[in-house]
Amino acid sequence: MMAETPRWGDKPYHSLDYYLRETYHTKVLRIALNAGLSCPNRDGTLGSGGCIFCSAGGSGDFAGSPALSITKQLYEGKKVIRSKRECRAFIAYFQAFTNTYAPVEHLRELYMEAAGDPAVAALSIATRPDCLPDEVIALLSEIALRKSVWIELGLQTVHDTTREALHSGFTYSTFVDAVTRLRNAGIPVVIHLILGLPGETRDMMLSSVRTVASLPVWGIKLQLLHILQGTALASRYQTAPFPLFTMEDYCETVIDCLELLPPEMVVHRLTGDGPKELLLAPLWAIDKRAVLNRIHHRMKERNTWQGKYYACENSAR
Repeated sequence: MMAETPRWGDKPYHSLDYYLRETYHTKVLRIALNAGLSCPNRDGTLGSGGCIFCSAGGSGDFAGSPALSITKQLYEGKKVIRSKRECRAFIAYFQAFTNTYAPVEHLRELYMEAAGDPAVAALSIATRPDCLPDEVIALLSEIALRKSVWIELGLQTVHDTTREALHSGFTYSTFVDAVTRLRNAGIPVVIHLILGLPGETRDMMLSSVRTVASLPVWGIKLQLLHILQGTALASRYQTAPFPLFTMEDYCETVIDCLELLPPEMVVHRLTGDGPKELLLAPLWAIDKRAVLNRIHHRMKERNTWQGKYYACENSAR
């Protein structure tokens, strides 16, 4: 038996935009921040090159300048956004590198600075599952008393063999432990999955989605694999090209993923738009609006929605 169609405004999935409007009753937009932190996979603790897909900006290519304070980055971000559209509330998105990888007192200063901005509705903190000691989670709980806080974890895939090839430096079991401790502390978790990783089949990608769907996870980002100049992945691709998604196949795969997710899980992203000057492939990803329009159109044609098969999948377990 299939689930009935849920209602999430004008989209067939539980988008972050819908969640924010329902929660804050206004438009809420992200401001990407660079807190000037590093990563254990870059500073020599675990490695020096980072994950093979990660650019020199540490996944924060659109973030502010680390030379500026958090307050100044928020000010500049608000100014840019308000020059284009009306917006009164913002998410302070600690995006670049690993944003829990510092002494707790320094992290407290950074988070409190962002939380102290009256226009900031929530803090979104991107990090690694192996950089969440108990004292950092306790700090997150402290910040959550002032402003909404969620943690974004770059899982990418549940398959450790793939992750080893990515040089991520942590295991799936480490990830599960972090999710469990965050859940026990009442901190919502957003998971990043990359679709199209080298060597992964469609079944492997859907296996990652099914696994995440069974975990106590609040949100998800589905990310198209980008080949960015200057990365180890780019060197590999240029030496020995491997298959990449076409736009049509990617959109169909995203829809397959959405059908398996719990209806209440918040979808933070369905694709990505890496810096145009760095993107080697796939070039069709530059037109993010076209990708999203294709997904929406095909979901209507397929008469489908997020969670359509979630109940069936879980009853079969």
